[in-house]
Amino acid sequence: MAALLKGAPVAAALCERMKHDIEELKAANITPTLAILRVGNRDDDLSYERGAVKRCASVGVAVRHEVLPEDVDSDTFFAVLEDLNTDEGVHGILMFRPLPAHLDEEKARRLLNPAKDVDGCTDASLAGVFTNTQIGFAPCTAQAAMEILRFYGIECAGKKAAVIGRSLVVGRPVSMMLMHENATVVTCHTRTPDVPSVTREADIIIACSGQMESIGAAYVREGQVVVDVGIGWNEAKGKLCGDVRFEEVEPVAGALTPVPGGVGAVTTCVLVSHVVEAAKLVIDK
Repeated sequence: MAALLKGAPVAAALCERMKHDIEELKAANITPTLAILRVGNRDDDLSYERGAVKRCASVGVAVRHEVLPEDVDSDTFFAVLEDLNTDEGVHGILMFRPLPAHLDEEKARRLLNPAKDVDGCTDASLAGVFTNTQIGFAPCTAQAAMEILRFYGIECAGKKAAVIGRSLVVGRPVSMMLMHENATVVTCHTRTPDVPSVTREADIIIACSGQMESIGAAYVREGQVVVDVGIGWNEAKGKLCGDVRFEEVEPVAGALTPVPGGVGAVTTCVLVSHVVEAAKLVIDK
Protein backbone atom coordinates (compact mmCIF):
# COMPACT_ATOMS: atom_id res chain seq x y z
CA MET A 1 0.00 0.00 0.00
CA ALA A 2 1.46 3.33 -1.11
CA ALA A 3 2.26 6.18 1.24
CA LEU A 4 0.18 9.18 0.13
CA LEU A 5 2.22 12.23 -0.81
CA LYS A 6 -0.37 14.87 0.05
CA GLY A 7 0.04 18.39 -1.25
CA ALA A 8 -1.40 20.33 1.70
CA PRO A 9 1.65 20.06 4.00
CA VAL A 10 3.93 20.94 1.08
CA ALA A 11 1.88 24.05 0.32
CA ALA A 12 1.84 25.02 4.00
CA ALA A 13 5.63 24.78 4.18
CA LEU A 14 6.01 26.91 1.03
CA CYS A 15 3.66 29.55 2.43
CA GLU A 16 5.58 29.61 5.69
CA ARG A 17 8.82 30.21 3.79
CA MET A 18 7.21 33.17 1.99
CA LYS A 19 6.11 35.01 5.14
CA HIS A 20 9.48 36.60 5.95
CA ASP A 21 9.93 37.80 2.37
CA ILE A 22 6.44 39.32 2.28
CA GLU A 23 7.03 41.12 5.59
CA GLU A 24 10.32 42.47 4.24
CA LEU A 25 8.63 43.68 1.07
CA LYS A 26 5.83 45.42 2.94
CA ALA A 27 8.36 47.08 5.25
CA ALA A 28 9.81 48.57 2.05
CA ASN A 29 6.29 49.72 1.02
CA ILE A 30 6.05 47.06 -1.68
CA THR A 31 2.93 44.92 -1.87
CA PRO A 32 3.60 41.90 -4.10
CA THR A 33 0.90 41.98 -6.75
CA LEU A 34 -0.36 39.39 -9.22
CA ALA A 35 -2.25 40.48 -12.34
CA ILE A 36 -4.63 37.88 -13.76
CA LEU A 37 -5.23 38.30 -17.49
CA ARG A 38 -8.20 36.20 -18.57
CA VAL A 39 -10.17 36.19 -21.83
CA GLY A 40 -13.66 34.74 -21.52
CA ASN A 41 -14.99 32.51 -18.75
CA ARG A 42 -13.71 28.96 -19.21
CA ASP A 43 -14.64 26.77 -16.26
CA ASP A 44 -11.09 25.44 -15.80
CA ASP A 45 -9.67 28.98 -15.85
CA LEU A 46 -12.20 30.13 -13.27
CA SER A 47 -11.45 27.18 -11.00
CA TYR A 48 -7.70 27.83 -11.09
CA GLU A 49 -8.27 31.56 -10.63
CA ARG A 50 -10.35 31.00 -7.50
CA GLY A 51 -7.60 28.85 -6.02
CA ALA A 52 -4.91 31.39 -6.90
CA VAL A 53 -6.87 34.33 -5.46
CA LYS A 54 -7.55 32.42 -2.24
CA ARG A 55 -3.88 31.52 -1.89
CA CYS A 56 -2.81 35.13 -2.53
CA ALA A 57 -5.21 36.39 0.12
CA SER A 58 -3.90 33.89 2.66
CA VAL A 59 -0.34 35.27 2.49
CA GLY A 60 -0.95 38.94 1.73
CA VAL A 61 -0.36 39.11 -2.01
CA ALA A 62 -2.61 41.55 -3.88
CA VAL A 63 -4.49 40.57 -7.04
CA ARG A 64 -5.47 42.72 -10.01
CA HIS A 65 -8.03 41.30 -12.44
CA GLU A 66 -8.03 42.06 -16.16
CA VAL A 67 -10.99 40.13 -17.56
CA LEU A 68 -11.71 40.61 -21.26
CA PRO A 69 -14.65 39.34 -23.34
CA GLU A 70 -14.24 36.24 -25.49
CA ASP A 71 -14.46 38.34 -28.66
CA VAL A 72 -11.98 41.03 -27.55
CA ASP A 73 -10.10 42.45 -30.52
CA SER A 74 -6.38 41.85 -30.87
CA ASP A 75 -5.34 45.49 -30.43
CA THR A 76 -7.20 45.77 -27.12
CA PHE A 77 -5.79 42.50 -25.78
CA PHE A 78 -2.19 43.40 -26.58
CA ALA A 79 -2.63 46.92 -25.22
CA VAL A 80 -3.75 45.44 -21.88
CA LEU A 81 -0.83 43.01 -21.88
CA GLU A 82 1.64 45.81 -22.57
CA ASP A 83 0.11 47.91 -19.80
CA LEU A 84 0.67 45.07 -17.33
CA ASN A 85 4.24 44.59 -18.61
CA THR A 86 5.12 48.20 -17.90
CA ASP A 87 3.14 48.75 -14.69
CA GLU A 88 5.71 48.86 -11.88
CA GLY A 89 2.99 47.99 -9.36
CA VAL A 90 2.44 44.61 -11.03
CA HIS A 91 5.09 42.02 -10.20
CA GLY A 92 3.63 38.89 -11.77
CA ILE A 93 1.26 38.17 -14.66
CA LEU A 94 -0.85 35.04 -14.98
CA MET A 95 -2.05 34.90 -18.59
CA PHE A 96 -4.63 32.17 -19.02
CA ARG A 97 -4.22 29.94 -22.03
CA PRO A 98 -5.29 28.77 -24.50
CA LEU A 99 -6.34 32.13 -25.87
CA PRO A 100 -9.27 32.29 -28.31
CA ALA A 101 -8.27 31.31 -31.84
CA HIS A 102 -8.43 34.88 -33.17
CA LEU A 103 -5.68 36.01 -30.76
CA ASP A 104 -2.06 35.20 -31.61
CA GLU A 105 -0.95 33.16 -28.60
CA GLU A 106 2.63 32.80 -29.83
CA LYS A 107 2.89 36.59 -30.12
CA ALA A 108 1.44 36.94 -26.60
CA ARG A 109 4.05 34.58 -25.19
CA ARG A 110 6.80 36.54 -26.94
CA LEU A 111 5.56 39.88 -25.61
CA LEU A 112 4.94 38.81 -22.01
CA ASN A 113 7.79 40.12 -19.85
CA PRO A 114 9.77 37.06 -18.63
CA ALA A 115 10.50 38.86 -15.34
CA LYS A 116 6.74 38.89 -14.70
CA ASP A 117 5.98 35.50 -16.28
CA VAL A 118 5.13 33.75 -13.01
CA ASP A 119 3.49 30.80 -14.79
CA GLY A 120 6.58 30.01 -16.88
CA CYS A 121 5.04 30.13 -20.35
CA THR A 122 7.47 32.39 -22.25
CA ASP A 123 10.33 31.04 -24.34
CA ALA A 124 12.78 32.86 -22.06
CA SER A 125 11.33 31.21 -18.94
CA LEU A 126 11.56 27.79 -20.56
CA ALA A 127 15.12 28.54 -21.62
CA GLY A 128 15.88 29.27 -17.97
CA VAL A 129 14.56 25.83 -17.03
CA PHE A 130 16.64 24.12 -19.69
CA THR A 131 19.84 26.01 -18.83
CA ASN A 132 19.17 25.93 -15.06
CA THR A 133 19.60 29.70 -14.84
CA GLN A 134 17.49 32.41 -13.23
CA ILE A 135 15.63 33.57 -16.33
CA GLY A 136 11.94 33.99 -15.63
CA PHE A 137 10.21 31.22 -13.71
CA ALA A 138 9.57 27.50 -14.16
CA PRO A 139 6.08 26.33 -15.13
CA CYS A 140 4.19 26.09 -11.84
CA THR A 141 2.87 22.54 -12.19
CA ALA A 142 6.29 21.14 -13.09
CA GLN A 143 7.86 22.89 -10.11
CA ALA A 144 5.03 21.69 -7.86
CA ALA A 145 5.90 18.08 -8.71
CA MET A 146 9.52 18.75 -7.78
CA GLU A 147 8.53 20.51 -4.54
CA ILE A 148 6.60 17.40 -3.49
CA LEU A 149 9.60 15.15 -4.09
CA ARG A 150 11.82 17.57 -2.17
CA PHE A 151 9.43 17.96 0.79
CA TYR A 152 9.06 14.21 1.29
CA GLY A 153 12.81 13.64 1.08
CA ILE A 154 12.69 11.62 -2.14
CA GLU A 155 16.22 11.60 -3.54
CA CYS A 156 16.50 12.07 -7.29
CA ALA A 157 20.29 11.84 -7.72
CA GLY A 158 21.29 8.54 -9.24
CA LYS A 159 17.67 7.44 -9.67
CA LYS A 160 15.90 6.46 -12.88
CA ALA A 161 12.90 8.66 -13.69
CA ALA A 162 10.22 8.11 -16.31
CA VAL A 163 8.14 11.11 -17.40
CA ILE A 164 4.96 10.22 -19.28
CA GLY A 165 4.20 13.26 -21.43
CA ARG A 166 6.25 15.85 -23.31
CA SER A 167 4.22 19.05 -23.11
CA LEU A 168 5.93 22.40 -22.55
CA VAL A 169 3.68 22.90 -19.52
CA VAL A 170 4.88 19.87 -17.56
CA GLY A 171 6.56 16.99 -19.39
CA ARG A 172 9.62 18.61 -20.91
CA PRO A 173 10.33 21.11 -18.10
CA VAL A 174 9.96 18.51 -15.35
CA SER A 175 12.27 16.18 -17.28
CA MET A 176 14.92 18.89 -17.27
CA MET A 177 14.35 19.70 -13.61
CA LEU A 178 14.82 16.03 -12.70
CA MET A 179 18.00 15.99 -14.76
CA HIS A 180 19.28 19.05 -12.89
CA GLU A 181 18.78 16.96 -9.73
CA ASN A 182 21.02 14.28 -11.30
CA ALA A 183 18.31 11.79 -12.15
CA THR A 184 18.57 9.69 -15.32
CA VAL A 185 15.43 10.60 -17.23
CA VAL A 186 13.42 8.93 -19.98
CA THR A 187 10.58 10.99 -21.47
CA CYS A 188 7.78 8.83 -22.86
CA HIS A 189 5.23 10.00 -25.39
CA THR A 190 2.74 8.78 -27.99
CA ARG A 191 5.49 7.34 -30.21
CA THR A 192 7.28 5.49 -27.39
CA PRO A 193 6.87 1.74 -27.91
CA ASP A 194 5.77 -0.30 -24.89
CA VAL A 195 5.64 2.51 -22.33
CA PRO A 196 4.91 0.10 -19.41
CA SER A 197 8.23 -1.67 -19.98
CA VAL A 198 9.97 1.71 -19.61
CA THR A 199 8.08 2.91 -16.55
CA ARG A 200 8.51 -0.38 -14.66
CA GLU A 201 12.28 0.16 -14.79
CA ALA A 202 12.04 3.61 -13.18
CA ASP A 203 12.35 4.57 -9.53
CA ILE A 204 10.22 7.71 -10.03
CA ILE A 205 7.29 8.09 -12.43
CA ILE A 206 5.83 11.50 -13.31
CA ALA A 207 2.45 10.94 -14.97
CA CYS A 208 1.59 14.02 -17.03
CA SER A 209 0.17 12.81 -20.34
CA GLY A 210 -3.22 14.42 -19.76
CA GLN A 211 -4.92 11.11 -20.54
CA MET A 212 -7.26 10.45 -17.63
CA GLU A 213 -6.80 7.10 -15.85
CA SER A 214 -4.54 5.80 -18.61
CA ILE A 215 -1.87 4.40 -16.26
CA GLY A 216 -2.72 1.16 -14.50
CA ALA A 217 -1.03 -1.72 -12.71
CA ALA A 218 0.93 -2.79 -15.81
CA TYR A 219 2.98 0.43 -15.63
CA VAL A 220 4.28 0.04 -12.08
CA ARG A 221 6.23 -2.23 -9.78
CA GLU A 222 6.58 -2.36 -6.04
CA GLY A 223 8.31 0.50 -4.26
CA GLN A 224 8.14 3.16 -6.97
CA VAL A 225 7.30 6.82 -6.36
CA VAL A 226 4.45 7.93 -8.61
CA VAL A 227 3.57 11.62 -9.01
CA ASP A 228 0.20 12.02 -10.74
CA VAL A 229 -0.01 15.45 -12.37
CA GLY A 230 -3.21 14.82 -14.33
CA ILE A 231 -6.64 16.01 -13.29
CA GLY A 232 -10.01 15.73 -14.98
CA TRP A 233 -13.66 15.14 -14.24
CA ASN A 234 -14.73 11.52 -14.65
CA GLU A 235 -18.41 11.64 -15.59
CA ALA A 236 -18.98 7.93 -15.02
CA LYS A 237 -17.51 8.03 -11.50
CA GLY A 238 -18.72 11.52 -10.70
CA LYS A 239 -15.38 12.65 -9.31
CA LEU A 240 -12.00 14.15 -10.14
CA CYS A 241 -9.40 11.67 -11.36
CA GLY A 242 -5.77 11.84 -12.46
CA ASP A 243 -3.77 10.09 -15.17
CA VAL A 244 -3.29 7.14 -12.79
CA ARG A 245 -5.91 4.51 -12.01
CA PHE A 246 -5.54 4.99 -8.28
CA GLU A 247 -7.24 1.75 -7.21
CA GLU A 248 -4.77 -0.29 -9.30
CA VAL A 249 -1.55 1.61 -8.60
CA GLU A 250 -1.98 2.44 -4.91
CA PRO A 251 -1.63 -1.18 -3.69
CA VAL A 252 1.63 -1.58 -5.63
CA ALA A 253 3.57 1.70 -5.52
CA GLY A 254 5.71 2.76 -2.59
CA ALA A 255 4.42 6.34 -2.66
CA LEU A 256 1.74 8.10 -4.69
CA THR A 257 0.22 11.58 -4.94
CA PRO A 258 -3.59 11.56 -4.64
CA VAL A 259 -5.96 13.34 -7.02
CA PRO A 260 -7.35 15.66 -5.83
CA GLY A 261 -5.14 16.79 -2.97
CA GLY A 262 -1.73 16.20 -4.51
CA VAL A 263 0.12 18.27 -7.10
CA GLY A 264 -2.79 20.66 -7.66
CA ALA A 265 -2.72 21.72 -4.02
CA VAL A 266 0.89 22.86 -4.44
CA THR A 267 0.65 24.52 -7.86
CA THR A 268 -1.10 27.73 -6.79
CA CYS A 269 1.34 28.10 -3.89
CA VAL A 270 4.25 27.89 -6.34
CA LEU A 271 2.54 30.57 -8.46
CA VAL A 272 2.29 32.90 -5.47
CA SER A 273 5.90 32.22 -4.48
CA HIS A 274 6.94 33.34 -7.96
CA VAL A 275 5.06 36.62 -7.49
CA VAL A 276 6.94 37.19 -4.23
CA GLU A 277 10.28 36.38 -5.88
CA ALA A 278 9.50 38.81 -8.71
CA ALA A 279 8.64 41.53 -6.19
CA LYS A 280 11.93 40.92 -4.37
CA LEU A 281 13.75 41.84 -7.58
CA VAL A 282 12.44 45.38 -7.08
CA ILE A 283 14.39 45.62 -3.80
CA ASP A 284 17.44 43.98 -5.34
CA LYS A 285 17.46 46.57 -8.12
